[in-house]
Amino acid sequence: QVQLVESGGGLVQPGGSLRLSCAASGFTFRNYPMRWWRQASGKEREFVATIASQGGYTSYLDSVQGRFTISRDNVQNTVDLQMNSLLPEDTAVYYCNAYLPGPSGPKDYWGQGTHVTVSS
Repeated sequence: QVQLVESGGGLVQPGGSLRLSCAASGFTFRNYPMRWWRQASGKEREFVATIASQGGYTSYLDSVQGRFTISRDNVQNTVDLQMNSLLPEDTAVYYCNAYLPGPSGPKDYWGQGTHVTVSS
């Protein structure tokens, strides 16, 4: 079965850095784009970053452009999100996401999330 497991979240001061990681299994990871999303308390889930299957294309939410970097390792089946210059408004649960084909049509898969708190 498809599994996505995030790790690396925690408490960090404004201006600090964190690196999140998502370990994927149950599908041919190297064939699919991967994405990070986040959801702050009381708000809708929002797209953060995406990376192409071979890592040649990336795209970011405007407010994280230049501060966050998405990367992937198709041998280890992991996708990471390096977060620098963190702001209090980056506080959220961060989710790893894959949109995959299946016998009943395409389907979104999500990890359990990892909590990031940016506070002094």
